[in-house]
Parts: sequence; C-alpha cells; structure tokens
Amino acid sequence: MSSPGDPLGAPLPAGFFARPAAEVAASLIGCDLRVEGIGGIIVETEAYDRSDPASHSVNGPTRRNASMFGPPGHAYVYRSYGMHWCLNLVCEPGSAVLIRALEPRHGRDAMAARRGLSDPRLLCAGPGRLCQALAVTLAMDGLPLDAPPFALAAPETAPAWIADRRIGISRAVETPWRFLLAGSRAVSRPPSRHATAGVALTPPGPSPGSA
Repeated sequence: MSSPGDPLGAPLPAGFFARPAAEVAASLIGCDLRVEGIGGIIVETEAYDRSDPASHSVNGPTRRNASMFGPPGHAYVYRSYGMHWCLNLVCEPGSAVLIRALEPRHGRDAMAARRGLSDPRLLCAGPGRLCQALAVTLAMDGLPLDAPPFALAAPETAPAWIADRRIGISRAVETPWRFLLAGSRAVSRPPSRHATAGVALTPPGPSPGSA
C-alpha cells in the first residue's frame, strides 16, 4: 500500500490548465492528485465551460463561482446540495474540470478513517466521497494547484480513456464531457452505452526548468 510520503512524479507543465476545459479534463486522466500528501490517480473527470448551460458560470461571475473566473490552475470548491464539497480545477476563464473519482494510492488508511469504510472502490468514487477522503473544504477554494496543500503530477505513460455523457445534471445531458480511465473499477459509475474510446494523449512533460 502506498503512503503519503511516496515520491511525486513529473509536475504538470506551465500552461497546462490554460486550455479548453474538455481538453484539460481528458488530459487529467491518469494524473496523480494529492491533498496534503493524500490522494491517488485521477480516473474520472467532467468538463464545464462558460457556454455550457450545465455550468455554474453560464450566467457570469457570482460570489459562489468567483474562482472559476480567476487564473487557470487554481481550485474551485463548492457545496453540492448542501451536503458535499466538490473539487474543480480551473481552466480558461469561466471553465473548470470537476474531479469525480480517484483510484486511492497514497494515505489509504487516512482516507478510510475519514470515510468510515475500507473498500478502496468506494473511498473516492464520486466527487463528494473524494472530497471527504481528501479532506477538501471551502477553505481551499481559490488556492493554486501547484503549491501545498495540492500536488499534481503527470502520468508516466499515456492512459487509455473513454468519453461519455456527464451525469447528475439536467441540461446539456448529451455533451460527451465525462472522461474515464478505461477499465477502472474506481469510477463513480460505469461507462454508459453512449461511451466512446478516446484518442491516446501524450503525457504532459515537465515544466520548463524543472529537474
């Protein structure tokens, strides 16, 4: 079992998030995400942008979604249904990627204690579960993703991913902006009949000047 002290891989390159949200969402599949050293491999994401009727940003900036209109590469955290925190990674202004599921790799015991269960498939399978397992709260809204408590690293090899319709929304339901790691059992919901295989992506390289 991996621990919070396991070495982090190559950092994401500068400008990684300054792109359309759907492109970023697909590129995040297979990346290593940690919060205070606790986390794992991103296996499910959803993209939202300003032209998207299902997005919080469609009607412009508000107090709640202000972080979506800030600089790329920052966190946008909001409360869902008054019950669960949701972690989003900001891309171009007014757009963000919802992190829906992780495959637990680092600090699994801490995640299990926070969630009150030990089944690794249920620790981070869903945005609310993920935030509980990683102890994400509103205090992290607007924080940069390239500095503590966050850490993000690129995958060593290009993962195979699947594009599918988003879930849990009532608008733009046919938009195929839900991305899943192919074959993963840690996703929040299996692929639907509408899912299609994605094009293999080259893993992001290290930031300029990094070792």
